[in-house]
Amino acid sequence: MRPSPSSDGPRRFATLWCRAVYPATATSMTRPEFEALLLDLTGRLSDALHAPRFDPDPARAVGEALVAAHCTAPEALPSVLGVIDAYLLLHCGDPDRLSPEEGRTRCARLQHAVSAGFAKALQERTRAEQEAVSRAALTAQAEIAKALHESETRFRAVFKDAPLGIGIADMDGEILDINDALAGMFGGFEQHVGGRNVLSWTHPEDSPEVWRMQRELMRGEREHYQVEKPYHRKDGTVLWTNLTVSLLRDAEGRPRYMLAMVEDVSERRLLNLRLRYQATHDALTDLPNRSLFFERLEQTLAPGSGPARIGLCYLDLDGFKAVNDSLGHAVGDQLLIAVAERLQSCVSGPGQMLARIGGDEFVALVVDPPTAEAVIEVARHALEALATPVDVGGRELMVRASIGIVEGATRHLTSAEVLRSADITMYRAKGEGGNRYAVADPDSDARAISRHHLTHHLPAALKGAEFFIEYQPLVKMEDGSLEGAEALVRWSHPRHGVLGPDRFIPLAEHTGLIVPLGRWVLQEAVRQACQWQVRGIGGTRALKVNVNLSPRQLSHPELVEDTVAVLEEAGLPPSSLCLEVTETAMISADENELRPLRELAELGVGIALDDFGTGYSNLANLRRLPATTLKLDRSFTQGLQRDPADPVDLKIVEGIVSLAHTLQLSVTVEGVETSAQAEQLRELGCDSAQGWYYAKPGPPERLPEAV
Repeated sequence: MRPSPSSDGPRRFATLWCRAVYPATATSMTRPEFEALLLDLTGRLSDALHAPRFDPDPARAVGEALVAAHCTAPEALPSVLGVIDAYLLLHCGDPDRLSPEEGRTRCARLQHAVSAGFAKALQERTRAEQEAVSRAALTAQAEIAKALHESETRFRAVFKDAPLGIGIADMDGEILDINDALAGMFGGFEQHVGGRNVLSWTHPEDSPEVWRMQRELMRGEREHYQVEKPYHRKDGTVLWTNLTVSLLRDAEGRPRYMLAMVEDVSERRLLNLRLRYQATHDALTDLPNRSLFFERLEQTLAPGSGPARIGLCYLDLDGFKAVNDSLGHAVGDQLLIAVAERLQSCVSGPGQMLARIGGDEFVALVVDPPTAEAVIEVARHALEALATPVDVGGRELMVRASIGIVEGATRHLTSAEVLRSADITMYRAKGEGGNRYAVADPDSDARAISRHHLTHHLPAALKGAEFFIEYQPLVKMEDGSLEGAEALVRWSHPRHGVLGPDRFIPLAEHTGLIVPLGRWVLQEAVRQACQWQVRGIGGTRALKVNVNLSPRQLSHPELVEDTVAVLEEAGLPPSSLCLEVTETAMISADENELRPLRELAELGVGIALDDFGTGYSNLANLRRLPATTLKLDRSFTQGLQRDPADPVDLKIVEGIVSLAHTLQLSVTVEGVETSAQAEQLRELGCDSAQGWYYAKPGPPERLPEAV
């Protein structure tokens, strides 16, 4: 006797049923949805199986439900019946209510009922589908005739009333029909359009691609094309259109007609041209702007563009900022307009273009100049045109300009390189006094680019410890002993190698980096002097170190505070430090700028007047300066290298030494290169000297060996 089924027997039966039947079901339901349906049908079968009065009819509804769920594949019904036969009694039968023999009998009759319901439902669905197909065929025949009539009517209505111009032509290009919109585009003259051949509608601005594509379409090699095309109107105006031409084929696929859709874009094109003009022209002067200039320049420099050479004049007004600052931007704008008008008269020849590319910057492009002189002539004419004062609001303003000229072959040039060269050359002209032109020179360009690179790299070099110091001994002439050394900063550049101060100190001055660089040099030199003193170099006399002070450092408000802090931090007495200031910087300093030097001198720091003799100091200057030492420029002692020595140089040096000693200043001589020169200077009373005769600048560890 079978055990009673568990409470979830129907669910397990539905799961087995779904696993067997779902793969053969063409239903849109998901597997969980289909299993839920089978669980409901399982309940119906279970109820019918255990009914006190057995009736198999509910099983017919189960078969119909399976057909309704699209479980209609040939293998579906055997699978359904096989699952019912094998598992219905096992999972859904109750032995307490139903004997095994009665259960098997009822299960068999339920299978027959499911089969009958399934077959009937499938037959009815097939009959309904066949009837629907027959009705659809009859309806389709009637609708085809109706649709053909409606389609033709609709096409004629669309063709006639369409806002787009429409034209139909045969495969030879003869126009067969046009609509009112197309006729209206040509001024309402239908006879001007109808009866013509499309191949006759040429226009000078047609792209060659238009007619190539048209002939391909007429040969049936292309299905359609779309272009922007102009047409001549009978009244002489031009109609700009967005043209789309399509190929129409017959039922066998043979080309029969060409259909043209024409949209009038004349106003849109005019608006685009106006917007492009505004985008490519300067609003103030109406000249081409930077964008249009670069577009033209790049076209000119493009490979295979035609011209072998170009000329460029880059013009910048001298002192224009002062006009804006003093008279206002309104006057400045009026001046720029007047300048543009004058320059246009100089740049109006064939292949020439004038553009405003910046505030007061103009550029003239000369395409394929006959000679380099022709480009220079443009610059000369520009300067001549600006030579006459400009009347702006009752004021006569003088206009000066600097012009950089580039002329050469276009091969291997880029627009950025050409403009950079012209810009560099223009600044060279400005640096030479302005109101002139200069011609580009590769060497000058290279130097300018090198200066720019060094300036840009200075901050990183300072952070990256690329600077180092060499020391040149200072020798006491009385006995030839070592008195100290001058600290000379060098730059170990990763690309250019070791650079002397003449290459980067002016750049550091210009950028303001001379202040942190100078403080670093001071710290390193003071630290090194302390090491020399600790090691006893120099004997009983403490060696001093000379450090150069730039004009910008001289005016720095924290000069005294920084210097004292560096000395105290290192533990070096102020008397062991000497700050060298060029004569030119010191004599041009006012009392406020000299005050820090006086304070340092009072603390015991030595102050040397460097390059003495180059600044044309007089006695009054020397008396007011807080200097303790004169460093005599080498130009005064070169004559002492000869044998016999130049008597004039002897007298000059003798007078300077006498004057310095009278003012209680010591004298140091630079550039001593021979023993005879050293002896002469010692006899003239010079106190100390430095130069290659004693030692070249070198690392600090070589200082003891230098003398």
